[in-house]
Amino acid sequence: MTDRSPITPRSPRAALEPEALPPPPRRSRGARNPFVIAGNAIITILLVLMIGGVGVYVYGKQQIEAAGPLIEDKVVNIPQRSGMGDIADILQREGVIENNRLLFFGAVIAMKARSDLKSGEYLFGKHATLRDVIDTLVDGKVVQHAFTIPEGLTSEQIVTRLMENPMLSGVIREVPREGTLLPETYKFTRGTPRDQVIQRMQQAQRKLVQEIWERRAADVPIRSPEQLVVLASIIEKETGRAEERSRVAAVFANRIRQKIRLQSDPTIIYGLVGGKGTLGRPIKRSEIQQPTPYNTYMIEGLPPGPIANPGRASLEATASPARTRDLYFVATGDGGHTFTETYDQHRKNVAKLRGLERRQKIDELEDDDDAPEAVPAKPTAASPPAAVTPPTVKPAAAPAARPAAPRKRQTAAPRAAPAPSNAGAADSEPETQTE
Repeated sequence: MTDRSPITPRSPRAALEPEALPPPPRRSRGARNPFVIAGNAIITILLVLMIGGVGVYVYGKQQIEAAGPLIEDKVVNIPQRSGMGDIADILQREGVIENNRLLFFGAVIAMKARSDLKSGEYLFGKHATLRDVIDTLVDGKVVQHAFTIPEGLTSEQIVTRLMENPMLSGVIREVPREGTLLPETYKFTRGTPRDQVIQRMQQAQRKLVQEIWERRAADVPIRSPEQLVVLASIIEKETGRAEERSRVAAVFANRIRQKIRLQSDPTIIYGLVGGKGTLGRPIKRSEIQQPTPYNTYMIEGLPPGPIANPGRASLEATASPARTRDLYFVATGDGGHTFTETYDQHRKNVAKLRGLERRQKIDELEDDDDAPEAVPAKPTAASPPAAVTPPTVKPAAAPAARPAAPRKRQTAAPRAAPAPSNAGAADSEPETQTE
């Protein structure tokens, strides 16, 4: 026998009717709980938000790291106290970012940089990404401007150059003492106060002088760092050739030891014009004997202070002069000098220089005579010929001799160094302008 349920007979009509589906299962009491329903809704919303957030993140990352619109490197100045909106406007106007403020705001917020954006002058590279732009503003990578002070300028001349520099701000109320500024190349940001640059130059000078003074030669005839600067300033004005500085220093050191007056032309000029630095003409014969505190033709030993701001090389040469017995030097006519120990040999070198100068003058006059007279097409285009200036005894060196920008060196007219006497007489045949 089987356990099959018995067949209940139905009428033909009932057999043709479809069987009724069983009723759905009744939901549990837990599923009907409102907290469960709310939780399900929250989970659904969170999933939607998460998917949307991932999409926004991917899109934003692509936009932040996409190449920017700059077609070449560009310097942009962000003024102080600029807000995020102001910065966005400036960057859009300068073409650093796309014209989409909301994208910039979103990138700044996403990078948590809203309170870290700094003002200043910035260099943005070609096709800089939005991330690069914001990183530059956050890191404060401002542009550094170089400012070079040539060796041998006076403090007054240096102050003039600082005042003429448009990248600096503020005024210099007092000209620093002569010889307290170190000629060098300095870097600063736009808007740096000028007196701050002066302080940097003074600090650098004090540090360098002290270092050089501590390793000076034992037999140098100077007694203090201040005297080191004074003598170095004279050497700086006497020659612009690097290879000659130590020999010029030796000449002056030997003269100091033998109590011979230095008789340096640049000291005459400084005694006449002070911080202006240049005389603008040859020294007159009467000015050689004109007493001033700086005229080393008239005073014994060193002048009371520096006559310029010497550079590192001149300070080094002064502290460690060459080991020679030279007492004289005279120009060779090509920017260099000839050094000698005896006055007789020195006079021969002076005579050779005079002959060279005379030949140069004759050649110049002949060139002027042979030149055809030119008739200018327009009267306003004509200009008078340049004045013929004889070569000086101590001309500035060729530009290649100095790393810094060439300076105007004011020197005396051609002359011979004096005889070795304590009287300090003027040179035997100075070619100077007479009154």
